[in-house]
Amino acid sequence: MTGIFDSGVGGLSVFREIRKILPQERYIYFSDNAHCPYGEKSKEYVIDRAREITRFLLEKGADIIVVACNTATAAAISTLREEFPVKFIGMEPAIKPAVQNTRTGVVGVLATAGTLRADKYIHTREKFAEGIRIEEHVGQGFVELVESGNIYGEDAEATVRKSLEPLLSCGADTIVLGCTHYPFLAGTIGKVAAELVPDRQITIIDPAPAVASHLADVMEEEGLSKSHPEGYGISLYSSGDPTALERTFGTLL
Repeated sequence: MTGIFDSGVGGLSVFREIRKILPQERYIYFSDNAHCPYGEKSKEYVIDRAREITRFLLEKGADIIVVACNTATAAAISTLREEFPVKFIGMEPAIKPAVQNTRTGVVGVLATAGTLRADKYIHTREKFAEGIRIEEHVGQGFVELVESGNIYGEDAEATVRKSLEPLLSCGADTIVLGCTHYPFLAGTIGKVAAELVPDRQITIIDPAPAVASHLADVMEEEGLSKSHPEGYGISLYSSGDPTALERTFGTLL
């Protein structure tokens, strides 16, 4: 069984891609929405939450775990790998594909504060972004929009515009989504970008498909089951009110 967790519903954007590749797997998803968002929390706080959630997923039968949260990956995945005897798949900052895609030489990164200050992100940026200008901005209010289900409309567009406009004004033509919540706002991000820079083609990079592919490869290497005679199944859990999780999951069906 594959365990997946995030600070909230954002990890479902990763699950959506995983299920395309592994449609017969069985899953358990944990939304830590009682402690969401993680972006402004301390590293130690996020590590403690990741430990507790990992124990829960293992008790439920997970034999591989996807940390479907950029902030938790950056803060906790090294600790989890040291302390627990299962494979962990984390989120990768999608700087490399963005650098390969840009035509203007400017890449914009939308992420949480926790992700942007993490060593993992900084190392990836330094490794792959030579000769490319990287502009960064916290997606202020993005997680809250997704958790509340308000991903379209004037309020969502106004919130997105505040964080997207500084990146586009610098010449960015490629936008990296550095938080798993953000892909649920991709439609609004695209609409706002088209209004702000109608003459510039904007590419949005979601790392989730690459993470799903990596998970499938690791499961193949480790000999973990990728299909079950009884077919696909998923169990949903949350540390708080399950309404947002159930509502967002319903949009994936």
